[in-house]
Parts: sequence; structure tokens; C-alpha cells
Amino acid sequence: MIKTDILIIGAGPTGLFTVFEAGLLKMKCHILDSLTQPGGQCIELYPKKPIYDIPGYPEIIAGDLIENLLEQIKPFQPSYTLGETALNLDKLDDGSFKITTDKGTEILAKIIAIAGGLGTFTPRKPNISNISDYEDKGVLYMIKDPSEFKDKTVVIAGGGDSALDWSIHLSKISKKVILIHRRNEFRGANDSVFSVQKLKDLGKIDVITPAQVEKLNGKSKLESIIIDVDGNKNKIETDYFIPLFGLVPKLGPIKDWGLKIENNAIKVNNSLDYQTNIDGIYAIGDVNTYPGKLKLILSGFHEAAVMCHSAYSKLNPDKRNRLMYTTVSGIEGFDGSKKEAKKSQKSKFHHTYTPTYGANWTGKSGYWRRRSGPTRG
Repeated sequence: MIKTDILIIGAGPTGLFTVFEAGLLKMKCHILDSLTQPGGQCIELYPKKPIYDIPGYPEIIAGDLIENLLEQIKPFQPSYTLGETALNLDKLDDGSFKITTDKGTEILAKIIAIAGGLGTFTPRKPNISNISDYEDKGVLYMIKDPSEFKDKTVVIAGGGDSALDWSIHLSKISKKVILIHRRNEFRGANDSVFSVQKLKDLGKIDVITPAQVEKLNGKSKLESIIIDVDGNKNKIETDYFIPLFGLVPKLGPIKDWGLKIENNAIKVNNSLDYQTNIDGIYAIGDVNTYPGKLKLILSGFHEAAVMCHSAYSKLNPDKRNRLMYTTVSGIEGFDGSKKEAKKSQKSKFHHTYTPTYGANWTGKSGYWRRRSGPTRG
């Protein structure tokens, strides 16, 4: 069983920054996410798109923001359970929680911070009547291990960043990559579109547009697909069909934990610490709701900091929680590392004082005094 001070459900920007704030207060964190890599929407939906409202960054690419956050929290050594969904919640007699995932992993935590963004992401599936017959038998909605496609024929459907980027990547290891999109125009990043076009010209990727997959064929596993191209039906033999149509956010099993839910978001007390109606469970970031809520990354960062100080007081009722500034105290990582500003040497400096009108230097006494008599008004 995994044991931790704080279980963070959600590995998006807010969840990752929570590790940093908790680390400053010497609290250990474990991160649980249904996706197979940290980053949440920033990685899964728009890794190459710019974000303009992060303080201190006039512009930052979403993927770079996640890389920076991962580097920032590295000293605090968070542990991860990725590719699993929080399923069951049990509150124990001592006030701690036991969470069981959909794959049977058990996590014991003193505090839970739900930072699930818009919720658990489930793949948006294409409208193909027999697609469920081939799920995990050649049909995949997410790529976990690219080496699985080595020397295989892969058909990818979609027109966004994910479809483009995986087509580019798999073209290096797969026997054949075919990209299908229902429109002629792709909506991904310009450099990805350019790269796909270049690979198509080199014969390393087949691009079929506008087209749609209508039917899947195969006995025990996927063997071929039928596509519609301008009303013509074409058969394509393939080992894999990967529709990358984006992800649909849902609260998932968390909605059955007894939390107060409003408009598919978790209600919290924003006037205090973003705690839910269950003592010891917090909700921060886009997953929560309260009057005046703004669904911004920077809002999640603020909520994470407030939540961690509340959690510290809850776990250490006999200790005074003093707010420490990293400019003064620096950062001491759990890995033994320490970051702090270089101490400046005291330097002598000459200060010149310019008196105001109406003042005289007294001489040897060494101070200024107001001259008697009228002064200019």
C-alpha cells in the first residue's frame, strides 16, 4: 500500500504546483492521474499551443509550462500512479483516507487534494457501430507505449495536435502510417502540419482527406477498415486503428464520494481554504466551484498554496504555521538539495544628505537643525 501525507488527484498544472507548496511545508505528496503522463490538458490537448496569462511569462508553450513545473517540484520527490482512476474512497477511524483505483492500487493518505481539472478524461469515440468489438484488439484511444507499433501498419484518425504529433512520431518506427481526417484542413500547430506534409511528400506518411472510417473488419482482432472517400468505399488493411478525437471530461467515480456537486464541479468553501463538505478533502483548480470562480491556471496556483497551509495546520495542530518566503528561507528539497540566494557582503557606502531650505549644519555636533527665523512658504 502506498502511504503519503497528501494524495493529489490530477497531474495538471494545479496538481503539480501543489507538490511544490506542500514540499515547502515538509509534506510528502503522491499524484494519481487517469492519464499516462503528467500534464493534464496541457499535454493531452494542446501541448504546443501558447498560454498568455501565466504571471511572469508573456507567452509560454503549454508543454514547456509542464516541463518547468516538473523541474520545479523535482526536489520534493513526488511519487506517481499514472494511467489509473480513483474509484473507491474509505474514511478510516483515525481520519485518514484509503483510496482504491480501478486497477486495485491502494493509497493511504492523510489529506486528499482533488485537482482533476475538468475531471477524468475519457476518449471521444467515433460513431462506428462495431468499434467496441475491437477495443484493445487493434483499436486504441490512447498511445501508452510507442514501441508496440514497431514494424506495424497504423491508421490514425483525427485532425488535431495529438493526431498530427503521433503520426510524425510513429512514422519513425512503424512499417506504415496512414492519417485520415474528415476535412482537408488540420487544426493543429502549424509546425506539426508542415512536418506531416513534408513526411507525406517523402512517402513516409499517407494522408487521406476528406475521409471517414465507417466499418472495422477482423475475426479475433482488427485486420482491416472500410473508409468513405467522396462516396467511394475503400478497404485498408491495418494492424491498428487509433482514433484521436479528443477527450471528454467527467467527474467519474468521484461524484459518488458524497461530495457536494454543482454543474459537474465540486463545491468548496472559498472564503477559507477550498475544503469540500468532507473534512480533509480539498478541491482546487478547475474542478471546484464557488461564487466568483475563475477557471484559470493562475487561480489554481493560488488555491493550491492556500490549501496546503490549511492542510499543514490540520496535520500539525500543535505547531505554528509561519508563512516563509523563498527569497529568505530558500528551498530545501527532500533529496538533500538546497536553493537559496547568495548572501551579499556588507559594503560601506557613502551617503550624501542634501538639506532642505531653511536648515543649517551645526558643525561638530553632527546633526541638522532648523534655522531660526522665517522660511519660504
